[in-house]
Amino acid sequence: MAKKAIRKPARARTMKKVTRATRGAKHVYFFGNGKADGDRSMRDTLGGKGSGLAGMTNAGLPVPPGFTISTDVCSVYYKQKGKIPPAIDTEIAANIKKLEKAAGATFGSTENPLLVSVRSGAKFSMPGMMDTILNLGLNDKAVEGLKARTSNGRFAFDSYRRFMQMFGSVVLEIPKGAFEHEFNAVKRARGVSLDTELDEQALREVVQRYKQLVRGKTRRDFPQDPREQLTMARDAVLRSWMNPRAQEYRRIYDIPDHIGTAVNVQMMVFGNMGDRCATGVGFTRNPATGAKEFYGEFLINAQGEDVVAGIRTPQPIKDLEKVMPKAYKQLRDITSRLERNYKDIQDFEFTIQDERLFMLQTRNGKRTGYAAVIIATDFVAERLITPKDAILQIDPESLSQLLAPGFDPGEWNAIPTATRGLPASPGAASGQVVFSAEAAVKWSDAGKPVILVRQETVPDDIHGMFVSQGILTATGGMTSHAAVVGRQMGKPSIVGAAELEIDEGAKRFSVGGQTVREGDFVSFDGLSGEVKLAKVASKPSEILQVINGQLAPGKSSIYRRFMQILTWSDKYRRMGVRANADQPDQAEIAYAFGARGIGLCRTEHMFFGEGRIPIVQRMILADNETDRRAALKELLPLQRADFYGVFKAMRGEPVTIRTIDPPLHEFLPKREELMVDIAKLESRTETGTGSELEEKRLLLRRVEQLHEFNPMLGHRGVRLGITYPEITEMQVRAIMEAACQLAKEGLKVTPEIMIPLVGHVKELRDQKAVVDRVAGEVMKERGVRVKYLVGTMIEVPRGALTADQIAADAQFFSFGTNDLTQLAFGFSRDDIGKFLRIYQDKKILDKDPFATFDVEGVGPLVRTAVELGRRTRPDIKVRICGEHGGDAASIHFFEQVGLTYVSCSPYRVPVARLAAAQAALAVRVGD
Repeated sequence: MAKKAIRKPARARTMKKVTRATRGAKHVYFFGNGKADGDRSMRDTLGGKGSGLAGMTNAGLPVPPGFTISTDVCSVYYKQKGKIPPAIDTEIAANIKKLEKAAGATFGSTENPLLVSVRSGAKFSMPGMMDTILNLGLNDKAVEGLKARTSNGRFAFDSYRRFMQMFGSVVLEIPKGAFEHEFNAVKRARGVSLDTELDEQALREVVQRYKQLVRGKTRRDFPQDPREQLTMARDAVLRSWMNPRAQEYRRIYDIPDHIGTAVNVQMMVFGNMGDRCATGVGFTRNPATGAKEFYGEFLINAQGEDVVAGIRTPQPIKDLEKVMPKAYKQLRDITSRLERNYKDIQDFEFTIQDERLFMLQTRNGKRTGYAAVIIATDFVAERLITPKDAILQIDPESLSQLLAPGFDPGEWNAIPTATRGLPASPGAASGQVVFSAEAAVKWSDAGKPVILVRQETVPDDIHGMFVSQGILTATGGMTSHAAVVGRQMGKPSIVGAAELEIDEGAKRFSVGGQTVREGDFVSFDGLSGEVKLAKVASKPSEILQVINGQLAPGKSSIYRRFMQILTWSDKYRRMGVRANADQPDQAEIAYAFGARGIGLCRTEHMFFGEGRIPIVQRMILADNETDRRAALKELLPLQRADFYGVFKAMRGEPVTIRTIDPPLHEFLPKREELMVDIAKLESRTETGTGSELEEKRLLLRRVEQLHEFNPMLGHRGVRLGITYPEITEMQVRAIMEAACQLAKEGLKVTPEIMIPLVGHVKELRDQKAVVDRVAGEVMKERGVRVKYLVGTMIEVPRGALTADQIAADAQFFSFGTNDLTQLAFGFSRDDIGKFLRIYQDKKILDKDPFATFDVEGVGPLVRTAVELGRRTRPDIKVRICGEHGGDAASIHFFEQVGLTYVSCSPYRVPVARLAAAQAALAVRVGD
């Protein structure tokens, strides 16, 4: 009898498959002694930090040796449910041997121990979001060997307690506060306030307390085997890729989960061995203002995490020249060279051990939108980069920061300054004080502007920082977490406001004899560092002051630079950029920002103008065509004046006008409000009659007649025009009369009349016949010929799938991606907020599909419609006029499918111009 085949468990089969796949591939890249296995171009494989270390090593800079475990290993780790194949472990062990040789020390030695740092490093910088461990390799015996080798017991035990705290927090997942409690207890017992005031005996006591803490929390002793420590630390860093703050950061900055993080293992150099040692971080230019100045901070007798953690307020980096002039000069020379080589502002980390400089990191620096424009234009002026390079250095979304308001100088100067801090990120912030990230989110969700006040921010505060108007901390320096993340987010930030006495538990702070409680208003200027205890009115940004005619362009350097970037962008972009605007003032702003045409003018928004709603309501309440036309006749001159103003503001550029779209009930009072009004009126009259009461009852009857169970799929858009052609007639007449009037005045305009929500070609034909008839009548009456176009919005999936038929009658398509997304997903845009966050947390959706276009699901509808439409009408213009038209990430897809232009809100026009240029060059900032 044949033996029955034994099926191996699925996990074993998968593990074997992964092992075979990983056995021949390279996953670990060494760097040291002037040569690296990788290079600076390998960000996808080595991450930003690892590629920077490889680049600096190959350039002959003083970089401690080490190795990088590639981002691929992160993917393997998660696919294998937290396991690493033996082949990769073997590769890591071989690189430890190389590192021992390069360092002249031995991993696990008690006499000459090799100590290493273990750091994360994804392709995209994520400051503070993932975890770091320093001084790994120390144990009870090695710390005594380190003391003997350095003749510095205080340094040895300071390093050990730091390692135990980082390892315990990151790897063993013991709350950081538990270690700080023990550490502060020793400081209190010794009567000191600074870490550096503790001697060796005090630090030995800290180590003993930490051992007891670990034993009590984990029921095992602190690990003593360095190789076990390294394996556990490596896995913890890989786990940190999916910690909540890292996931939130990636959600905010649209960083995909699948890219993973690298792990960098590097020989330790020590900034905490005494007064001839230091550690610091810096930038080759000011990342807040863009000024060409050496910018950063350092601490004497400290390790790297001390600087960014905000526990001690560091010294400005320029002061390093006074205490260690040789190391300072070398640092200036190296960082200037790095900026020239990378052709971008560099964010660097360094350690000085016994006055010998070591470079630990270089990467392109995060910067504010303001600084990005200054730096890019300066680099071009210095001939370091070309205009093409300049537009690729700026995140399009960051341009919005330059349009944010500032304080009104008169009101600001009239209020006394309560305190000052370090101006970490520019901008005006005014809001109600909260003392935790959770409170910031809660208050923000309730529509309240908040200022997040903390002793110091930590990476876990990322969600609260994101929703706050600004961030204010009592400690920390210009390169602390609050400063770095605040600049990246474009959030005004002040750090190191040391006079603030913050009691986060009691939800209050004191300064200058005044107490501020949760909910009180505070305002601050992130450019000057001034804090004031009041709510302060704001004024338009400098750029908007120029746009509005309040400031001459020649008096605003940032306006001229801003416009220079956009002019360079126009040279490279293929797609046109228009604006969504309903009023002449909006059109004026759009034109000033560079929009060359209106892509969406919503006629129904004009109905809400002063004195118009009663006329619109009479039109809706009419129960016969005669009364309806009488009301429309009153609206005609008002609509004509609106279109005249918009046409004139755009100075002859094309204007696309959408005929009425929303359901008619939106112009009537809400049913519930009418019922309340009727009940109140009935209670006041004995007879239950009266003219006002009868009017309310009539309104209620009409509201109930117009009620729909699903109004977004109901009587709206083209369906209204077909049912009530007189509405379309009035709107077309208003459009054409305005165009003819301007033509007589010498301004040539091209109206583009757009029929919304078309899903069937016969719907379009019905309305196009009305448009052509009325347009012909008006031109004949006025004795003027005006070129006009008739097209449709593609918002219904059926419209996209039958676009070849629709194109026979449509001269242009405009994708209404808001409705198209609703109908493709079956989501209500107004209700998605109830479950979107749950979908994102469960990885069902990465992004809000109404904010960033869904390329996978809705994208094929757009692509199909474009291809079918051009098959019928090769010269058809295809556009997008939904909110996605101003989203930088979405614009890349629209470039790929060959849209003619994008249209967005006036204030998003600069973003769209720059994003369209980057899309044409097939490059996204950060790639």
